[in-house]
Amino acid sequence: MPLPAEARTAPLVVAVVIPCYRVRRHILGVIEGLGPIVDRIYCVDDNCPEDSGGLVEQECSDPRVTVVHHAENQGVGGATLTGYRAAIAGGADVIVKIDGDGQMDPDLIELFVAPIAEGRADYAKGNRFHNIEDTRGMPAIRVFGNACLSFITKLSSGYWQVFDPTNGYTAIERTLAQRIVDRPVARRYFFESDMLFHLYMERAAVADVPMPSFYGDEESNLRIGRIFVSFAISNLRNMCRRIVVQHYLRDFSLGSVELVAGLFALVFGLFFGALRWYNSSVTGQPASAGAVMLSAMPILLGFQLCLNALSYDIQSVPRTPRHPQLRALAAMERRRALAAAARAV
Repeated sequence: MPLPAEARTAPLVVAVVIPCYRVRRHILGVIEGLGPIVDRIYCVDDNCPEDSGGLVEQECSDPRVTVVHHAENQGVGGATLTGYRAAIAGGADVIVKIDGDGQMDPDLIELFVAPIAEGRADYAKGNRFHNIEDTRGMPAIRVFGNACLSFITKLSSGYWQVFDPTNGYTAIERTLAQRIVDRPVARRYFFESDMLFHLYMERAAVADVPMPSFYGDEESNLRIGRIFVSFAISNLRNMCRRIVVQHYLRDFSLGSVELVAGLFALVFGLFFGALRWYNSSVTGQPASAGAVMLSAMPILLGFQLCLNALSYDIQSVPRTPRHPQLRALAAMERRRALAAAARAV
């Protein structure tokens, strides 16, 4: 559904949300680097022990800046969602989220706004792995960790075309942001991955934006060992929810049948094979050729059926931007409300 002519020609209002937690050394420089493309700046002090928000209020004279304070720490996700709400209330059309530690180049904001402004996507996120040369300054453990998380997040979110899911440099269209803030999105380190899952539930189109990585003297608050188990559990839960909703409630295809049949065949083959192996180890008698085939064939067949189901899942990635339809629906609801009010008078 195309945008109305007035929506296509009106200049976009771009807002930047900056979660602030232990960024006192960098936050003023980050704000200073935001160019004229940015119309509003929302710094969300997430109960920062360094009083980053207070520093901005005292030292920053940029009229675009608004500081929002949290009485309790809510994590990067909670701070970002608070910034989304403030930006929506302030009339923003596109909301860009960057970190306050100076890792993200503000000159790239235009690249993140472009896919949304051109109607190609509802949400844009950074990808530090698009150009291999850009990863040279990235610590090896982060390269490996992000590669593993990217594959797991593809399974859980359904966005098979995106990479680097923990990248916090993002941009979102206003109407999608309005719907996301009402969803139970994870508030802390799982925020970026969980955002992709909730965007898929909205069938939003997501675009990757190639960007270089940069690591200065900032210290990360993320500890991989502490969050690994919770990441795995959360991704598994999201994957199961997404598959049930997308492939059995919203749609039902040959892939839906292949997934059930494939999982059944795999479980049967593995269980039967394990049982025969146990009996052989106890009795000392080798399993017959028929018993081996009765275990191996379901495993091979189940694996192939699951691969076919995976192909259907990859083909169902949302590719059509949702926000033109949402804007048109919102305009229609407003017209209906005005008509109802006129009739009541």
